[in-house]
Amino acid sequence: SENSDKSSAESDSETEEEQVSVYHKLLATLKTSPESESEEEEDESESEEAGESETEMDSEGSQETGEADGGEEDKNDVPDKEEATATAEQTLGQEQADGADTSRDPSDGVIEEFTDVKHESEFSLETNFMEEESGDCNADKRDSNSSQAFSEDPFKQHMDKELEEKEVEKMSTLPKTSSQSKWPSLGQLTFSSTLEKHKTLKADKEVDVKQLYLHKPLESTWPKVNKQFLSSVNKPSDSFFTPLQRELFCIMNTYRDLFYPERNALTNGEEIRHAYCLHALNHILKANAQVLSNNAKRRDQKPGTDNDNYRDQGLTRPKVLMIVPFRECALRIVHIFISLLEVNDKRKIDVSNKKRFKGEFGSDPEEKPPNLKRPEDYEAVFAGNIDDHFRIGVAILQKSMRLYAPFYSSDIIIASPLGMRTIIGAEGEKKRDFDFLSSIEILIIDQADIYLMQNWEHVLHLMKHINLLPLDSHGVDFSRVRMLNLNNWSKYYRQTLLFSALQDPQINFVFNKHCFNYMGQVAVRNVPLSGSISHVVVQLPHVFRRLDAENLTSVIDTRFQFFINKVLPEYRDAIMSHTLIYVPSYFDYVRLRNYFKKEELNFTHICEYTKKAGVCRARRFFLKGEKQFLLFTERFHFYKRYTIKGIRNLIFYELPTYSHFYSEICNMMKATDNGVDATWTCTVLYSKYDAQKLAAVVGIDRTAQMLQSKKSVHLFVTGEN
Repeated sequence: SENSDKSSAESDSETEEEQVSVYHKLLATLKTSPESESEEEEDESESEEAGESETEMDSEGSQETGEADGGEEDKNDVPDKEEATATAEQTLGQEQADGADTSRDPSDGVIEEFTDVKHESEFSLETNFMEEESGDCNADKRDSNSSQAFSEDPFKQHMDKELEEKEVEKMSTLPKTSSQSKWPSLGQLTFSSTLEKHKTLKADKEVDVKQLYLHKPLESTWPKVNKQFLSSVNKPSDSFFTPLQRELFCIMNTYRDLFYPERNALTNGEEIRHAYCLHALNHILKANAQVLSNNAKRRDQKPGTDNDNYRDQGLTRPKVLMIVPFRECALRIVHIFISLLEVNDKRKIDVSNKKRFKGEFGSDPEEKPPNLKRPEDYEAVFAGNIDDHFRIGVAILQKSMRLYAPFYSSDIIIASPLGMRTIIGAEGEKKRDFDFLSSIEILIIDQADIYLMQNWEHVLHLMKHINLLPLDSHGVDFSRVRMLNLNNWSKYYRQTLLFSALQDPQINFVFNKHCFNYMGQVAVRNVPLSGSISHVVVQLPHVFRRLDAENLTSVIDTRFQFFINKVLPEYRDAIMSHTLIYVPSYFDYVRLRNYFKKEELNFTHICEYTKKAGVCRARRFFLKGEKQFLLFTERFHFYKRYTIKGIRNLIFYELPTYSHFYSEICNMMKATDNGVDATWTCTVLYSKYDAQKLAAVVGIDRTAQMLQSKKSVHLFVTGEN
């Protein structure tokens, strides 16, 4: 990975030539735009396949199980095959709706209906002027007349900064320098930057809304939209943000990259969503106002005058890309945008295609079975429409919003990783398109932890195709394009906001290796003082067995050999029946399943692809002791949260991705009321590369001791400890 990053950095530096030849070079590299869509089934994510089989289970009857919750219906989890097929067919229309393939022949029949042609001129940045909204025009004129206001606006400071080639070369080659700071709400922060002149940011105790440089009408609408999160505890001088929002927005508004790994769907999820929606909308309104104002200035200038001061655009129009896991998330984001743009009930904004949007992204509350019982965090994550294959373009111009805008006419793109994967396509495919990602200025990845349960490869694939030079000009006026875009330096100006419920090496890799913002990065790095093991309510001895791997690539094979040679022999005896083996990785699960079959062990298995009937059989066999072992995948638990009864012995083949899954699985033992709790056991395999997961389970102090020790660690946890 590091080598690939270096090679890409080298190729970037090779393209950094004198600005005199930039136009000629860019024009010479333009090719005919390939067709943009890719609908091959092999591009469908693991998560969607998982979803298909998951609810196939639900569609079958519950007559095969004798236990109380074995046949409970779960229609609100992941789409079944019929729904997935319908979604795929709907997505074909959706792709035309989002305008990704506007070059198709209109004889296809669907193209005109879905590309919203009648609103194209109304939302065009090239043909509109700021005079239509004189208030904003005057504000912009005041800004231009006041050099102080011009220089202090974070948006203008960031986008108007002209990097030198030496600075770009430094960011491409030199390591980042970091510093630490502690903030009241966010906690421990790590600031990192390659450019030394950027100093550590300090938290603002109070926020003056005028100092935030919010664009109209956000100054007046934000307090109304955000008041649901504000309590009476807030000071009158700080009546706009919660303490968490204030500190997050303080960082966002400086255009630094941000990684916040403590997002919780139950507590602060909506707070965070409102904060980044405010930032994204503020950015779009400022950028569009600048273009419209310059349109008026260009129109009024004398013919034949050549002015190079109107460089205010990228190579393509989309500026903000928001990656979210489910349609429900996109629905909530659009509703926040609408609320922020509506000054009052009398001044409603015009939203194109709103009815269709609600129909495709909304959900029917009656679809959910009333007797379904799941943990609160599950209900919060899987609320509403949980289809994970979608993308939609949004255009915003003054008092109007256009949903289902063609991507090249959109300001904001809201999509799932799978939705982006199917349009980006793979190398060698004829129908693929990623030019619309060339000038993304803000990338927001929300709920990144869920993509680990879907298909993380889609996220990596997206990161490799963002901020590349487009293959076609797409009708751009090169005299209006910023030099940073022409120089192929867009990635050094892109702000990345990454929100997750946990810290994970794969998420850290994206933040550390795919974020190049010249303003630097800010990461929240709080260490867990007490782990999820404190939430285990059953009296249970926990044995943590350390395995030593030479390097990160060999840990997978080392873990497998350690398990079959040292752990499994201890459980082969019939007295160690009712053993559940929790396996986070599907690939490890397949490897273990094949080994168990080869050794002819008495076992059953449940994974995210197991049908309902198979799940019921496996649960019944395991409960009655007819099968000694049960292989159980983490993704099945994530999407289903079934209670597995009959567990007497637990083996965590690897520490769970979500720390609270550890206590949930352990607490399933209390569902076994047979009075033999004295024989219960729990064994956990870990290596030094599992430090983050281990700290989330046992706490930071115990983790330090366990990583220093070469021996197995025995912990006995009671309900109070």
